[in-house]
Amino acid sequence: MRLEHWGSTAAERESVVPGDELIVDPQMNATRCISVADPPEVVFGWLAQMGTGRAGWYSYDLIDNFGRPSATKLCPEWAVERAGDEIPAGPLSFEASVVDRPSRFVMSVLDRRLLGHTIDFTLGYRLDACPTGTRIVTRARARIDGLFGIPASLALRVGDAVMVRRQLIGLARRCGGEATSA
Repeated sequence: MRLEHWGSTAAERESVVPGDELIVDPQMNATRCISVADPPEVVFGWLAQMGTGRAGWYSYDLIDNFGRPSATKLCPEWAVERAGDEIPAGPLSFEASVVDRPSRFVMSVLDRRLLGHTIDFTLGYRLDACPTGTRIVTRARARIDGLFGIPASLALRVGDAVMVRRQLIGLARRCGGEATSA
């Protein structure tokens, strides 16, 4: 799938991204990247405030934020502070697994039981400083075990690809203007 590695280079796809170690044998392993104009310290602020009822997800708000527009400014009171903090996401919540300012942020759902399935999902962000600002390297990994695990994983792959691509574009608009994906 083309969107599975949108904006990423071969080197980025092969590199280590925070959170990789949390799911050893994923059914989905997608790397998506974009360059933005702001430095990692600013980009991290946008990531740390994500969540339903907070800043939103900077993606398709009608789908993933119940129609509420995602934030267009930084609001430190929404930010997660440390690993273990909850990130609300509508009917479920993520955990902030890694909070390492200003370069690494990971949200996860691990060993979640739902309708006879076990779900493991991580979305890791590595913020690499570059001469023009920041290179955002994301990695989504998932494993869904159970009767419908493989089809559910395939559906997640498509939905995640569309939403994370839009999220990266939304972050670029908030982080110093238009950006490039490669």
